[in-house]
Amino acid sequence: MKTDGLLARVRKLLAMAEDPACTPGEAEAFTIKAAELIAKYGVDQAMLAAEDPAADPVGDRIVVVVPPYARDKAGLLAAVAAPLRCRVVHLERGGTARSHLFGHEADLARAELLFTSLLVQAAHALATSPVPWGEHPAAYRRSWLVGYTEAIRARLWEAERSAVAETPGAELVLVDRTDLVERKRDEVYPRLAKLPPRRLQGSGRLRGYRAGQTAHLGGDSEVTAS
Repeated sequence: MKTDGLLARVRKLLAMAEDPACTPGEAEAFTIKAAELIAKYGVDQAMLAAEDPAADPVGDRIVVVVPPYARDKAGLLAAVAAPLRCRVVHLERGGTARSHLFGHEADLARAELLFTSLLVQAAHALATSPVPWGEHPAAYRRSWLVGYTEAIRARLWEAERSAVAETPGAELVLVDRTDLVERKRDEVYPRLAKLPPRRLQGSGRLRGYRAGQTAHLGGDSEVTAS
């Protein structure tokens, strides 16, 4: 199957998963297939670009993440980006978040496609997750999003590892591609600070993690990197 066809199938599966009428069982089935396809697309594009690097150059783009919970959503972007061999630099904290995304063009496209869909799916799932009595809604929802992000990160890494293992020679090609991305990021931001650890008080982390397990995959302020 051509890579364009693979990505078209991923878009179709994501659109179905974003439908609020989609049942958890359907979403889980879509998830398994979409994760496989989006990982395969990335590996296929990488192998094609090994023959002609100009066909898939390193690029970058700014992703604007709007409130509420902009920082938590930016964390989801970083969790999606890393397994897909992209890198994120967070430009702002608090209010609207701006994140600078670096990667090969094929990987940027799949990262943005997946991130946008996961935001929609998270919004639907979070709307149906009741806040425990006596707990602050914002604290619960932030912890829920952290759990959701942790599950997504783990699933994407597993899908990428499986796709790489099925393609002879892919591992070395992908290491070289990642090095180019990180070199580009470091040229633009030679001095980066790490985001400080967060202290979350909400109890939604486990529920968020479970939702992430069934989600369908297919400035003058200090800059920070993920």
